[in-house]
Amino acid sequence: MIKTRGNIRNVAIIAHVDHGKTTLVDGMLHQSGLFSEREKIAERALDSMDLEREKGITIMAKNTAIPFRGATINIVDTPGHADFGGEVQRILKMVDGCLLLVDASEGPLPQTRYVLSNALANGLSPIVVINKIDRPDARIDEVLDEVLELFLDLDASEEQCDFPMVFTVAKAGTATLDMNVPGKDLRPLFELILEQVPPPSYQEDHPLQLQITSLDYSDYLGRIGIGRVTNGTLKTGQTILMTDSGEETEGTKAKITKLFGFTGLERVPINEALPGDIVAIAGIEGIKLGGTLTDLENPKPLPALRIDEPSLEMVFSINTSPFAGKEGTYLTSRQLKDRLFKEVMGNPSLQVELTDTANAFKVIGRGELQMAILIETMRREGYEMSIGKPTVRTRTEDGQLLEPFEHLVIDCPETYLGTITQMLGPRKAKMLKMMNHASGWVRLEYEIPLRGLIGLRAALIVDSRGTAIVNNVFLGWKAHTGEFGRAVSGVLVADRKGRATAYALANLQERGVMFIAPGDDVYPGRVVGENSRTKDIWVNPTKEKKLTNMRAAAADEAYHIHPPRLMSLEMALEFIEEDELVEVTPKSIRLRKKVLTEDEAKKQRRGTI
Repeated sequence: MIKTRGNIRNVAIIAHVDHGKTTLVDGMLHQSGLFSEREKIAERALDSMDLEREKGITIMAKNTAIPFRGATINIVDTPGHADFGGEVQRILKMVDGCLLLVDASEGPLPQTRYVLSNALANGLSPIVVINKIDRPDARIDEVLDEVLELFLDLDASEEQCDFPMVFTVAKAGTATLDMNVPGKDLRPLFELILEQVPPPSYQEDHPLQLQITSLDYSDYLGRIGIGRVTNGTLKTGQTILMTDSGEETEGTKAKITKLFGFTGLERVPINEALPGDIVAIAGIEGIKLGGTLTDLENPKPLPALRIDEPSLEMVFSINTSPFAGKEGTYLTSRQLKDRLFKEVMGNPSLQVELTDTANAFKVIGRGELQMAILIETMRREGYEMSIGKPTVRTRTEDGQLLEPFEHLVIDCPETYLGTITQMLGPRKAKMLKMMNHASGWVRLEYEIPLRGLIGLRAALIVDSRGTAIVNNVFLGWKAHTGEFGRAVSGVLVADRKGRATAYALANLQERGVMFIAPGDDVYPGRVVGENSRTKDIWVNPTKEKKLTNMRAAAADEAYHIHPPRLMSLEMALEFIEEDELVEVTPKSIRLRKKVLTEDEAKKQRRGTI
């Protein structure tokens, strides 16, 4: 017999990057009455990771519980970037409804489409939230038409297409059901969630079922599994069976030592969890994502979690440069291997494979941003490593070579339209749509091989003077398009160890853009600049001016050194070629050649080594 729990609502907030998901949750938390007037709550409270606050994006899905009119609303804030789609796909298993948040000016973007398709496939009840209605360039009616068109494109059911709507200004904490009547608070949104999101249902007398959809770690409790009780009850001290999801009924016997519920931003110890509750479980050694906690005597595991196949790979290896060990704490291949495999256990959208050498490991993920977040996290933990050029995986089906394609959307001023279309041509991009909203900005939609995106984002931002907004989402596997015909610029490579001088850089900067400043330490094989031509040149950035006893009028004039291009981690990964590496330490990001001397590089080109 199917029953429901009317005092609980489980809902996910899904949207594109920077459309205001986390800000809206902030407003809901503040208006829930959970916090006292004197209690200080950080802005974007759910973005608890340092990297999330720095980059202004949500990386890890997180949940909170808000009381309203005797009911508990469990809200899950999901990532908006395509590279973290694995987080979204897992988290949607925990909820019964979703808030689809759309910017009143930008409208639905690629990641909106991607996450919504997953939500509709899971049968979730959507509520459309049009946010930022106070923007001067808001176009609410057109955006609503675009949202409905998106639902129809995704083959939504008739009930899903008849979605309720609410209009919000998340920053001000207001919501209204009528866009012509200004909102006062978020009460209309809370009431709409209670009315429209179905309460969790369960089968009476069914054995325990709880699937682990997220993992956390505590120094005191060890690994913590987070999931929703689908059927049955879970109690502290209960002995359960932990199985890998699927048809297998064999697993590991374990005892629940700690059980936590959620209240606001806090985890609260509880003794019992009922169907529909989202809980955190500690004390189970080897707890895995996707694993099912079920009854010991009558095991009923849930189906496996489906995650999009990763399509981009990089090789992580130990740091072998002459500067190795000067800045990091964790330097060995064993430490690097342990850290990577630990990451995989908590993130199923990543894979790690061993290579032919003991010092290098192949990491496979969804995109450059996901990889960059992993690398940045590791370097902050004290790891030193070398990273190879990102490469795209291919597959063969029925004798045909396939590669991953992306749906690319670029918003840019009309001024740069020609520049951008010219840049995308050699990358085998195919234009799908071009829209001009008569506001001076154009939206371009392309179908492009994933290979074509490597290095594209940085180039677009430079050529559009920082104005272009670039978004992409996985489209599918299609026939390989052949090699690209675009030219790749060469680099300037240091040929000796020493300290860069202003005298040397003043002459070298005529050949291209420098990555170093006077006083920086260099070593043989370090990439110190980008050549304006396609050939690599080995140079001496440490050359000093010879002193003589003859003086001329202009002999001691100051050198005019251009500021160096400071390479971020993402820019460095996009810039390097097959024969280059990014050297990553807790304090520095350097570019280098795999082969550190000019003689060995020449021999390698001739194929003698």
